[in-house]
Amino acid sequence: MPKLSLVVPVYNVRGYLPECLDSVLGQDYTDFEVVAVDDCSPDGSGAILDEYAKHDSRLRVIHLTENVGLGRARNAGLAEAQGEYVVFLDSDDTLSDGALKAMADRLEATGNPEILVYDYARTYWDGKVRPNLRADLLTAGGPDVFSLDERPELLDLLQIVWNKAYRRDFITRTGLTFPPGYYEDAPWTFCSMISAERIAVLGRVCVLYRQRREGGNILKTVSRKHFDVFDQYRRVFDFLDQHDELARWHAPLFRKMVDHYLTVLERPGRLPRDARAEFFHRAAADYRARLPRDFEPPAGRRRHKYTMLQRDVYPAMVSALAAARTRQRVRSRTRTALNRSKRSAMGVFYRSQLKLPLDENLAVFSAYWGRSVSCNPAAIDAELGRLAPHVRRVWAVRPEAAKQVPPGVEFVRVGSREYWAAVARAKYLVNNVNFGDGVVKREGQIHVQTHHGTPLKTMGLDQQKYPASTNMSFRKLLERCDRWDFSLSSNSFSSGVWERVYPCSFTSLETGYPRNDVLLTATAEDVREARASLGLGEGTTAFLYMPTHREYQNGFVPRLDLERLAERLGPDVTVLVRGHYFYGNSSRLAELRSSGRIVDVSDHPSVERLYLAADALITDYSSAMFDYANLNRPIVIFADDWETYSVVRGTYFDVLHDAPGAVATTQEELSDLLCSGEWRSDRAAEARARFRRRFCDFDDGRASERVVRHVFLGEPLAELPPIVPLDERVPAPPPGPDVAASDPITVL
Repeated sequence: MPKLSLVVPVYNVRGYLPECLDSVLGQDYTDFEVVAVDDCSPDGSGAILDEYAKHDSRLRVIHLTENVGLGRARNAGLAEAQGEYVVFLDSDDTLSDGALKAMADRLEATGNPEILVYDYARTYWDGKVRPNLRADLLTAGGPDVFSLDERPELLDLLQIVWNKAYRRDFITRTGLTFPPGYYEDAPWTFCSMISAERIAVLGRVCVLYRQRREGGNILKTVSRKHFDVFDQYRRVFDFLDQHDELARWHAPLFRKMVDHYLTVLERPGRLPRDARAEFFHRAAADYRARLPRDFEPPAGRRRHKYTMLQRDVYPAMVSALAAARTRQRVRSRTRTALNRSKRSAMGVFYRSQLKLPLDENLAVFSAYWGRSVSCNPAAIDAELGRLAPHVRRVWAVRPEAAKQVPPGVEFVRVGSREYWAAVARAKYLVNNVNFGDGVVKREGQIHVQTHHGTPLKTMGLDQQKYPASTNMSFRKLLERCDRWDFSLSSNSFSSGVWERVYPCSFTSLETGYPRNDVLLTATAEDVREARASLGLGEGTTAFLYMPTHREYQNGFVPRLDLERLAERLGPDVTVLVRGHYFYGNSSRLAELRSSGRIVDVSDHPSVERLYLAADALITDYSSAMFDYANLNRPIVIFADDWETYSVVRGTYFDVLHDAPGAVATTQEELSDLLCSGEWRSDRAAEARARFRRRFCDFDDGRASERVVRHVFLGEPLAELPPIVPLDERVPAPPPGPDVAASDPITVL
């Protein structure tokens, strides 16, 4: 029997769940088990639990067949717990380092009390950590073990279940279970605290309570479900009625009940407007029905609110709340002035366009900060033209990029009157980055964030941990991301990252990346045409070299001696280089370029056609590896500065350990594995197969169709083409005269 059982209910937290589990399983104290309950989570959280459980026997996973809610999910975990003590942890929160050892030590030092209450701190998206305002209650002097009679002020702590460890035999003896509905913590915490004869405290932060910017909990949900609070306090007072020996707690719990009701009434964003009067009258009825004899209301303004409840005078409460809102408006006057100033800066013309009706059949596209017509937005544009030709498609491009716009593509120059008119009136705005800060999200507009890769390097808020990698304003970043309605994803790994590092209220669309459709639909003839356009002969092996950018370097620093590499590989090999590669002006390098053995494809308009043409990809930390893996062709990782890159920029996994193929850390190693054939060995293929299973979830050739049908045509997600399983997909055939367009590529 372990000392501690941690019960972790899980629902729609894939972006936060790994951090939660790592914080538990990485503790230096080991005498514990974790019972995780997958509450029929639709976002793949259950698969994350299973993967962790495969590698750590201390984690047991329960998969519920229907969603039952937080309280009953905890009950399911509690029924399976075997530890001497039970600790509840929400799956978006984390344990602090050393928390479990501190709990266990305190339990032993205090003779194994029935309840141990420990401290917590709130953590925020911007890195701020705020302590519990009543932490003093956990450090006050007095006996180490006591009952609530001796320390009744503990009722003034936030009454939550996850800041306490409960002896399991005490739970069984008391008959505690979690009820369904909102505010399920109230009956459990109040009934357990007043029942315990031996309580101890630990004045140490053990839980980091995540304050999710986008909400994620009932306190930021407008719903009639907040009426559940009445049932929860009915359960509390039913418990009191069943235990005459606890009658002395009637008045203190009455006060907690009234304060809780008033909080629900007063806080914006909880009750629907048309339900507030009904809630007030029900609260007033509970007040009068449960009012203790000789009860003395609190002093000050709070006393007035108690009186209004007792007399059931809702108009007076409305007036009081209106006065409070007025005070809030006065405090926010400066902020409002700043917002007005910002709106003024948008320009008279843009503001005039914002007043005009939306054009329901206008879509504005942009990619890479207006630098090209490419990537996911271009693939969606093409499919939109096929499925919904009535929608006008306009691209926003920077003035200097206008000459590169393909013939027949309608475009506006960023910053022009035409641009501001388009972004003001378009129903749809599609981008693989963010539109500029001056673009206003209008009611009725739909913003689609397509992204432009799978994250190996840290993104969004995670970059706060690596300040050398960026100087961006994260607050402004999130204000831009608040405009998103949809966020596209090519794999569940990315979905979890995007939802966590961009904590905004968008919907994840796990459609696959539209730009990768061609990698699954291209024919052998398409491959031959792509190679012919680059001058690649049938007997030529083409390596596509795509290094990524280093934020910690000023300017371009060569990582490979291409001249030496090309000489070593021989005349039947061509190196296609996408990115800077000007290593010098030697006559031999010029000769290699002119002979076609080194080809600069940096300005090629379609990286997807380069993928089709290449026999293999050579990259370091570029997201190109995730896209190219859909072709099931060899990938070589050249990571000569991994230690520096991973420390300075931060990464989500170790590319040396989890590479999609052969790995080299020096030019000599790279040359050897390319010349020896190791780059396409069975071992490299096995690594690629593992990588594909992890990162090629949704790219099956129909991503563009799914996006257009759902976003532009309004078709329900359930009616979109289902994702083709990985082992049933047929990628574009590899280069070579003997491969037919229909030949399948075996997935190892």
